[in-house]
Amino acid sequence: MSVTVYFTSVSGSREVKQQQSEIFQFLDSKKIKYFTEDISQSPEKKEEMRKKVGNQSAMPPQVFNGGKYCGDYQKFFDAIEEGKAEAFFKL
Repeated sequence: MSVTVYFTSVSGSREVKQQQSEIFQFLDSKKIKYFTEDISQSPEKKEEMRKKVGNQSAMPPQVFNGGKYCGDYQKFFDAIEEGKAEAFFKL
């Protein structure tokens, strides 16, 4: 299985940029290999992300492991606070 993070390289929101950065920094620090999907590069990627999440208004970052949905930034943050990062990433 592989972790995939849907993100956007084009965002006017500092909050979104910070959230994405925190997820990438965590994955890098734990040496967890991951793939990225930039939804700003194609409307199809955004639709794919939203369909997988099951929410037509979902915003990045969204995290998956294989075909399983892990969650959004808030779920990531909650898992880190509870010491359950491995469970969040389904590792």
